[in-house]
Amino acid sequence: MEPLLVDVVHFYPKENAQPHNTVKYEIVNDEDPTVAIVRRGQPFNGVVRFTRPIDENEDVVQLVFTLGDKPTMETQGSMFIRRDAAADKHSWSARLIDAQADTMSFEVSTPVTLPVGCWALRVVTRLKSSPAREIYDFEQDLYILFNPWNPDDQTYMEDCTLLQEYVQNDVGKVWVGPIKTTRGKPWVYGQFDAEVLPAVMFMLDRAEMPFHQRGDPVRVTRTISQIVNSNDDAGVLIGRWDGQYEDGTAPSDWTGSVEILSQYLQTQQEVPYGQCWVFAGVVTTVCRALGIPSRVVSNLVSAHDANSSLTVDKYYTETMEELDYDPNNPVGADSIWNYHVWNDVWMARPDLPPGYGGWQAIDATPQETSSGLYQCGPAPLEAIKQGVIGVGFDVEFMLASVNADLMRWRKDPEAEMGYSMVDTNNYHIGRKILTKKPFVFDPNGDEDREDITAQYKHQEGTTSERLALMNGVRYSERAKRYYAVASSSTSDVSFKLRDIDTVAIGNDFKINVDIDNNSDQARNIKAVLSATSVFYNGVRADIVKKVEGKIFVGPNKHEEISIHVKAEEYLPKLVEYCNMKISAMVIVDETKQSWADDDDFQVLKPNITVKFNDDLIIGQPTEVSLTFVNPLNSALSSCEFRVTSTGIAGRTLRVPAPDTAPHERVLATLPVQPNKLGKINIVATFRSNELKDITGAASVEVLEG
Repeated sequence: MEPLLVDVVHFYPKENAQPHNTVKYEIVNDEDPTVAIVRRGQPFNGVVRFTRPIDENEDVVQLVFTLGDKPTMETQGSMFIRRDAAADKHSWSARLIDAQADTMSFEVSTPVTLPVGCWALRVVTRLKSSPAREIYDFEQDLYILFNPWNPDDQTYMEDCTLLQEYVQNDVGKVWVGPIKTTRGKPWVYGQFDAEVLPAVMFMLDRAEMPFHQRGDPVRVTRTISQIVNSNDDAGVLIGRWDGQYEDGTAPSDWTGSVEILSQYLQTQQEVPYGQCWVFAGVVTTVCRALGIPSRVVSNLVSAHDANSSLTVDKYYTETMEELDYDPNNPVGADSIWNYHVWNDVWMARPDLPPGYGGWQAIDATPQETSSGLYQCGPAPLEAIKQGVIGVGFDVEFMLASVNADLMRWRKDPEAEMGYSMVDTNNYHIGRKILTKKPFVFDPNGDEDREDITAQYKHQEGTTSERLALMNGVRYSERAKRYYAVASSSTSDVSFKLRDIDTVAIGNDFKINVDIDNNSDQARNIKAVLSATSVFYNGVRADIVKKVEGKIFVGPNKHEEISIHVKAEEYLPKLVEYCNMKISAMVIVDETKQSWADDDDFQVLKPNITVKFNDDLIIGQPTEVSLTFVNPLNSALSSCEFRVTSTGIAGRTLRVPAPDTAPHERVLATLPVQPNKLGKINIVATFRSNELKDITGAASVEVLEG
């Protein structure tokens, strides 16, 4: 008798997908699926058919699973198919369920700490009485993923209902824009698309992540934060913030992650261009595809602390002209972003003392290196909140992002540091930290916005918040020096820059400063007011208007200074996302008291209305109309809409729109064919030569025919 020869191996992709919560992956829903996707630490079923009947007394069948081309103890599982095999959460086993004629049904159990990835299978057969072996290599893909439903998995989430949001939801929102006009930008994660898992495997290989480390979500998410940007290792996205995107895709034009990952996989080249929310959108897609719970987090008024002082420092000349560099840090100046977007990922942290499990912050936007690479996190939210900067990874950088103090310094030859403090603001940084609320999607409003500031920091101004920040300062010699200087100089004139809440594009606005002289003597004050267009990461683009002057304020008197900025002055100088910064700087002649403040606001643009002319029936073509009113006094040219949805054929569609006169309606219709039953979400963007980053969304029900 010869050893058994394998005819076919089958892993029941559809049947295993149900208990393993992988039923949403497109490739297991093909008519005749060949790819199986299961989760670690949970048994799955298979069958093998041979070319002759099985003799249980004589035939030996061995399964050998391997990950990567050089298997080690951690990346190989070898077991005989046996009736008495017992499942164990720490080891591989294969239990024989049934053997009939030439077919053997079996159940495989995997360790709950198994490295995740695309595993290969070899079936080895021999006779008990002979060493001769037959080898069969299974050609199809078998993905084994993290299992956040399993209490023994490091990614386990106790409230399993939340996994419907943080692992299974393939559409979400990213909050973008300055604090007063922040809006939720819909984003299609599309983690179940056929190209996503292969792209994720390619990413981990490109990052040269050792296979045996791919079972540890701490290392996996740190690597993801490194490989989603292209700074070290030909990663996924090239970051760019200067408005020059002609040789790629402008960050504001992306509506989801699949197009980006698909382009990366097909070209094996970095994709141009990304900014923070694009990096964060791709990170959530990658994490959810692997089974790691993830959410996108937006920090409104976010600090980039370039010199680990836990402060954001702005420097001025003796006459209160702002410097655009940091005289104490040759590497780079601190900056304040209107908003910055990163990710939280969920896991236990057995590598840290108890109490630091749960949400961890990771950031794929390349800002500062960590251990020599552009990577950031995972930093436990609990450590950020309490100011414990001694635990891994990058807690200090994240603490500054949400809770640094803003300090202003004026050149002063008599001061020990060469600069004396103008003022310090404990409330400016980390005004609000937002994410999407579970189970809610509001295409055009904010009902799905969740404020998670309290998970990152104690309430501003409370003793707990000050103690947490000072706890961080205690560990840093540089921070101690900065905070020691925080002066308590007395000042007898008070100033207030009035906030500008909203300005519709095309309207004028005013900058106002209120001055109160609280002393019994007159004061002469030199003031500089300016309006500047800025990129959202705080980099200045163009000065729109700047006015300098002197004002006399009598004893105990109130005065105002203001400048009027016309639409025709700012429109030609607006940069992407239409963010503006107004700044005021003053110095009192008699006392040398100085003061400075600034405020960000966004010039608001209209939203796209997305409407369907008929009911949506699965498989039947229909038309979607896209429209908004041109708010400018000039015509729009080279107009294009882009529409994305996981529920329509083609996924991302583009349609040109005609040139549109000032204040006229921009309109385009687009044929679409729904291919998914139930509720689907549609995300639209618009761009033209004169106006960009216009967005809209809709949720709609697809019915059976």
